[in-house]
Amino acid sequence: MTIDKEKHPSPLRWYAAKTGLSVEKKIKKRLEKLKVEHFIPFRTVIKERNGKRIKLEQPVIPNLIFIHSDYTTCLSLVNDYGLAMNYLLDLEKHTLLVVPDKQMEDFMFLLDFSEEAVLVLNESLRQGDRVRVIKGDFAGIEGELVRIKGHKRVVVRLEGLFSLATTYIPSAYLEKI
Repeated sequence: MTIDKEKHPSPLRWYAAKTGLSVEKKIKKRLEKLKVEHFIPFRTVIKERNGKRIKLEQPVIPNLIFIHSDYTTCLSLVNDYGLAMNYLLDLEKHTLLVVPDKQMEDFMFLLDFSEEAVLVLNESLRQGDRVRVIKGDFAGIEGELVRIKGHKRVVVRLEGLFSLATTYIPSAYLEKI
């Protein structure tokens, strides 16, 4: 059971969708079966249950998944395949919210890089200088320069959703865009 991309020639874009509580893994399995590219970042956490420590995989951002597909396929996932998710809307354009490719690439890189090297920020940050990291592990990442806890960090923002902040980055590793 896969989706025939030949029937859906429109461009591939990143769409964000909200899921129900704790169904990200189930949706991930369905998307893998359907061979639909997606991104759901998970992290390993250690919890204590009945006096025993166990490792669990939990979504980094609960109830949020990203689908890389065309518009028609995205609608088909919900309408024809019954995936329990609701796409986020761009209220200005009255369409599904599209995450720009560069923002999504930077976002995925930061989350895949290291759990300790990024912070997930849900609060809105003040606008700062647009910067590009030119040296180090985060070279190529673009975002806003902000100070968090007294340290310079680059924030990658997925508009309307949330932000990720890198660990401290020296000024010499940055260039203004």
